Amino acid sequence: MTTARIDETAETLIIAGAGARPSGAELIGPRARVTARMSGGGTTWKAVFPLRASRWGGAELPLPAGDYELRIPDADLDDLTIAPKLLAGLRVAVDDGIVRIAAPVDPVYETAEGQSTLEERYVAQAGGTENAVFFESFYGRSVGCNPRAIDRALAAQAPGVRRYWSVVDLSVAVPEGAVAVVEGSPEWWRARASARLLVVNDWLRRRFARKPGQRVLQTWHGTPLKRLALHRPGFDPRRMAAVVKESRRWDVLLAQNTYSERILKKAYAFLGRPIWVEGYPRNDALVTGDAAAIRAALGIAAGERVLLYAPTWRDDRSEMVDFVDPEALARQADAVVLVRGHSRTIETDRDRAGARVIDVTGYPETAQLLLAADALITDYSSVMFDFSVTGKPMYFLVPDLDHYRGQLRGFYFDLATRAPGPLVRTQEELVAALSDAGHEQAFASRYAAWRAQFNSRDDGRAAERVVARILDQGFVSR
Repeated sequence: MTTARIDETAETLIIAGAGARPSGAELIGPRARVTARMSGGGTTWKAVFPLRASRWGGAELPLPAGDYELRIPDADLDDLTIAPKLLAGLRVAVDDGIVRIAAPVDPVYETAEGQSTLEERYVAQAGGTENAVFFESFYGRSVGCNPRAIDRALAAQAPGVRRYWSVVDLSVAVPEGAVAVVEGSPEWWRARASARLLVVNDWLRRRFARKPGQRVLQTWHGTPLKRLALHRPGFDPRRMAAVVKESRRWDVLLAQNTYSERILKKAYAFLGRPIWVEGYPRNDALVTGDAAAIRAALGIAAGERVLLYAPTWRDDRSEMVDFVDPEALARQADAVVLVRGHSRTIETDRDRAGARVIDVTGYPETAQLLLAADALITDYSSVMFDFSVTGKPMYFLVPDLDHYRGQLRGFYFDLATRAPGPLVRTQEELVAALSDAGHEQAFASRYAAWRAQFNSRDDGRAAERVVARILDQGFVSR
C-alpha cells in the first residue's frame, strides 16, 4: 500500500510504501522537476519531495503551478489522493499519481462569485492614494523586460516608493525589497487599486477601473517587425474596439526608437498623449552587464561558444515552434544551445533537454541571455532589435516565412532585404551559416544601418531617464 501526506511546516510531499525501496522518485512538471530524498528499505520506504526549488542560482521558491507526474518505479500510485491543502507558498493536491500545484489563493476567491466580489470591491475602492507602483510583466508570468529595469532604477532613485509585482504564483521571484501579489488574490486587487502608478508591458487584463490620480505607463515589449493591433490582417470590428478601449487606459507609452513611435501611435490609436522615446530600459544590461557572471549562473564553462535560439510565438499554435533540434545543433556547431520560448508558451509547453542544451524559457531577464550569447538565432521576434545593441552575429531561421508574412501577421518592412544577418530555411543551412567565417563582413553595412535606426537611444541609461521623467511628472514621490 502507498500513502501520501504533506508536511506543512517543511513544505514537503511525503510518499510512503511497503516493500523494497524504489531506485528513485521524481516529480516532473512542464517547467521544473524535483528529486525525492529516499529512505527506508526492506519492509517500508519513504520518498520526501521538496515543494520548493532554486533555479539559476537564486533563492528557493515554491514550485511553478501546474500538473506534475509523480514517477516512482514499481509503486502503485493509482489510488493515491490528497485533498487540496493551502500552504504558505502554494496549494497542492494529489490525485491518481498526478500532483496538482496551484498559487496560494484561497479557493473561495477562484470561483466566479468570489472573483466578482473582489472586482466589485476593487471598483468601489477609492484608490490611487499610495505612493506605490504596481508592476506587471507578461501577465505576471515573469518579472523582467522593461518593468524590471524600471523597478531597478526606481529603487535606486526613489527608495521610499513601495513596489508591488503582479505574479501568477510565488515561483516567480520579485526584486529585492518588492512585494509579490498573486494575481486574483485580495492583495492583488487592493495593490492594483491603491498604487498611484501602474507600469505594464502588455494589456491590462481583468476589469480595470482607473482611480483618481492614478497613471498607467505602458512600456510595451519590443520594436515590431510583425503587424500589430489595428494593423493586423483582416477586418475584425470586435478586435478594433478592444484595441481602442485598451489604449485609452494608457497615459504614457514608451518606445525604443522613432520607428516604433510612429507604428505604435497608429496601431493602437494612441493619439494626443505622450510617447517617450528613450530607448528600452531592458537593454541597459546589454551595455552595463557582466556576461561572465551570467554564464556562470547558467553553468556554462569559460570558453564555450553559446548560441541562443529565441523564436517568437505563432498565432496558430500554442506551443513553441520546433524548427531546431537543439541537441543536434549543439553537436553540429560545437556550442552550448540556450532555448528561449516566448512568454506566451510558458504555460503551454515544457522545457527542452539534451546534451549541452539549456532551456532558459523560465529565466527572468532576456537581456541577460542576450548578453551571455555569442550569437542569436531567431525568426520574426522583436528580440532582433535588442540583440543588435551588442553588435554580435544574428541568424534568421524562417522556414515558414511565406506563411507568416502572407497569412498570419504580415511585416512592416521586408526582412530579407534589411536583416543584419542571413535568412535560412533549414537547420542544415543554419549550420552552414554559423560556420561561415565571412558572415560579419558580409553584413557589416546592413548591421550598421540597422543599429543607427533602431538602437540610437540604447546607451545603458534608458531606465534612469524613464524614472527621472516619472518623478518629474509627479507620478510618484521620492
